Amino acid sequence: MRRFAALATGLALALAATGCGDDSPGGADEQGPIRIGQIASLTGNYQPLGTEDQKAVELAVDEVNADGGLLGRQVELAVKDDQSQPDQSVLGWGELTDDGVAAVIGSPFSNSALATIPRVDRDEIPYISLTPADEQVDPIHPYVFVVPALSGTYAERMLQYFQDTGLTEVAVAYDTRSSYAVAGWAGMQAKAGEYGVTLLGPEEFQTGTTEFSAVFTHVRSTDAQALVAWATGPPAVALTKQYASAGLDLPLVLTGAQASPLFLEPAGAEAEGVTVLSSVGVVGSALPDGPLKTEVDALTAAYQETYGYPPPQFAQDGYSGAQLLFAAIEAAGSTEPAAIRDALAGLSLVTPNGVYQYSDSDHSGLAKEYISVNTVQDGEFVPTDWAQDQLAALTGS
Repeated sequence: MRRFAALATGLALALAATGCGDDSPGGADEQGPIRIGQIASLTGNYQPLGTEDQKAVELAVDEVNADGGLLGRQVELAVKDDQSQPDQSVLGWGELTDDGVAAVIGSPFSNSALATIPRVDRDEIPYISLTPADEQVDPIHPYVFVVPALSGTYAERMLQYFQDTGLTEVAVAYDTRSSYAVAGWAGMQAKAGEYGVTLLGPEEFQTGTTEFSAVFTHVRSTDAQALVAWATGPPAVALTKQYASAGLDLPLVLTGAQASPLFLEPAGAEAEGVTVLSSVGVVGSALPDGPLKTEVDALTAAYQETYGYPPPQFAQDGYSGAQLLFAAIEAAGSTEPAAIRDALAGLSLVTPNGVYQYSDSDHSGLAKEYISVNTVQDGEFVPTDWAQDQLAALTGS
């Protein structure tokens, strides 16, 4: 049995009635290719994220085609560049759906995804989102399924880590122009009391900010025991480099948006000792043997062979998103959008990101246990002692 198909288990609905041989989106007939779309930020501020997403989805398509395709048909991928602009994501969606794709794997830019969701609701075609903003699934949009752990889930994992390691007062800085960062701050506010953590600030900045001395000055005047920064792309690098020389003697904590060489390389030596959260796949060597580690190792080997370096966070997301979509198509036995949606809503799947448990009421499906808390050591992400203990229980079985 093909690896993608073999991973799909626990469907809540019997979908055999949707059958094969449908004359539905994704292919004009049962013999033609199954067309899927991807919206990726291949230029603009979010290009580092989008290019890794696109490479990983392309790798997954190549693998499934080499293994015989889906439903006995090859998969054909069409990619549109949203240029890190929400309006271009909406335009790309229209071009892909006009071309009859069965589903679309979405942009890594939260603002692009949120701008596109009204079209998803209207057109009723599955959208597999590669960005973690909570608003995509709260409230539920029937055809929207999120791949990365939500901003709110990252926020709760941070708070759990702070509680377990004795940090009770934490300063927060966030990008007010990023839906991802805004949702992260909101998630921390919602859960901080539950974990006995007092949040200080917040310190606000914007996506184009390049100078953070005012943020550091404000934090220095508080009793903060750590600084959390919700940022994506260049601002995170600038903040990290300036933090190293700001003289603040407290940990800097960053989110999964920095779990990549695309952060480590420009940040350089100034990233040493920084705490960075990530999906468990980024630190797969620390996982115990089991189905989850098997998936992580398989992606790592394939990505390394194809592109010459290990898969960063964004590649983990893109590849996992493709796996989820492929498994749903196989389970549905159809490329009809409603059948794919129903299959996704009952899907349990082991991927390099963790074990997904989608349902009608949960379109994110990834629990906080699949987020690792790491430090940067010698230019690599290494799980903290706390995370090592947490990861020891994850086998994916």
